[in-house]
Amino acid sequence: MEGKVIGPGPYRATKLWNETIKLFRGGMPLRRHWANFRYYDCSFTGSEAVDYLHELLRRNYNFGPEVTRYQTLQLLRKFLKAHVIEDIKGRHGTEDFEDNSHLYRFPTLSPLKSFPARPLLRGSCDLPRLIRWDDYEELPQQENIAPLKSAVMTSDLWNKRHSVAIGDVHECKLIRRKEITPKQVDHIWKSMTIAHLQRVLGLQSLDGVLNPKHVNGKHIVHNVFIVNKTGIVVLENKAEDMPYWVVSAMKCLANWPNGNETKQPLYPGFERDVLRTVADYFQRLKEPLLTFHLYEVFVNILSLLQEEELATEALKASCLLLPPANRRRLQLLLRLMARVCQNPHLPPLNDTIATRTLMVQMFSHCVLGSGDEMDLDDLLATKLVTFMMEHHNTIFQVPSKLRCQVEEHLSHLKRVQIKYAGSDTDFSSSPAFCKQISRVESEEQKVIGTQTPLQELLEGLIADKELPAKDKRKRLKQFQRSYPEVYNSRFPTEESKAAVIPEKTPRLKPNLMFFNLKKPFQPFQRSWSFRA
Repeated sequence: MEGKVIGPGPYRATKLWNETIKLFRGGMPLRRHWANFRYYDCSFTGSEAVDYLHELLRRNYNFGPEVTRYQTLQLLRKFLKAHVIEDIKGRHGTEDFEDNSHLYRFPTLSPLKSFPARPLLRGSCDLPRLIRWDDYEELPQQENIAPLKSAVMTSDLWNKRHSVAIGDVHECKLIRRKEITPKQVDHIWKSMTIAHLQRVLGLQSLDGVLNPKHVNGKHIVHNVFIVNKTGIVVLENKAEDMPYWVVSAMKCLANWPNGNETKQPLYPGFERDVLRTVADYFQRLKEPLLTFHLYEVFVNILSLLQEEELATEALKASCLLLPPANRRRLQLLLRLMARVCQNPHLPPLNDTIATRTLMVQMFSHCVLGSGDEMDLDDLLATKLVTFMMEHHNTIFQVPSKLRCQVEEHLSHLKRVQIKYAGSDTDFSSSPAFCKQISRVESEEQKVIGTQTPLQELLEGLIADKELPAKDKRKRLKQFQRSYPEVYNSRFPTEESKAAVIPEKTPRLKPNLMFFNLKKPFQPFQRSWSFRA
């Protein structure tokens, strides 16, 4: 195919616009034309321009063979308004390009788009900072709520919550973690989803592609978890949903001929009127379903369409960034388009255009569009929507790898902190450097560093009045097996042990004399004996 392949990268839509202008200006045949008894050199007719540009776009990898003549005409009208071309009298902007013998020419210089000036974000990448376990304290807290302090667990709470025997954890303390707030969960999903998208696109930075400020983590969490059995997003605010009459019209077409819930009488052309009703609703939306903010993201995905698996993964991540209402509309629309194209019982919806082409042309601009009027969004939307319609069952699934990464990260944050004995720093701070020491020094530090907290733990067990005597003796035995030195230093003699550890209470054991069943029943006697 002709033309340079524009791969993923910042401002890809602008690069495609400029590349198309260069190809058109550099290859369009120019010759002498006569009009009104005058001749004009280096000119071309409107029909010649449509013929040449249409073939150029169809053979270009960035657009493909599905570009229609009407789309080419629309692009030439944009070129005339942008002064890429002008008529032979030098007029542009207000004139409308015509597909006939009207004469046009190139100006001395066809203006190219300049790249938007946007300062780079700080750091080597523009990803939101991911919440780490050791900087968890730095996250913003909810207003009017005092931050919780780290607390050392008592032995009782330790065993009850974590079922960890005293002898299984050596030379450390367990520190209770804070609860992760929904706002922090949203932030984690946002950060990891954007990072996943960047890796799939193969970009070192998303600068010029996606501004993280335009991504709402709450939307991502909603799109992942608040769905029905078929994976369609469920809206909490029903006022954001499509009107009932639109949903009914879509069901009617999707399930034709069994989808007429209102039982309205059918007449010739009924299905075309229903389609027109649906199209009017989507074409009147103020913003495309993929939003203006995400336009560059989806334009970059276009460069991956030849690698189906990679493009599908990129669309999975990108569609998570949509507002839930937009994602729901897009899901239902693409499903409708696919069912209509595959339904052999549905009458033709147009006399001259095939159903599949009609559906793409009718709804593509409702799905993808640019906020800049001078763009190639019409051509790009056709290619993207065709791919999305063919893969609508998979592109709305949550990327399994991303879900696993987020769940693992959240699980890591919720784990119990292990704080090693002798450490005076809080778990939120990390050492600035490590210094190598000898084995003798290490052993000395180990003894000094572990004695104090273990002694405190033992004293806590002894002083715990709420702990039943039986459980207390059991845990003290566990402690004695695990840390005999600490235990013996606290209880050097049996007398010191007896002074603080409750002794077992003597228990009476009945000694029953069983009667002979063959003899008449006689009351039996009891004798009691003490068991040491």
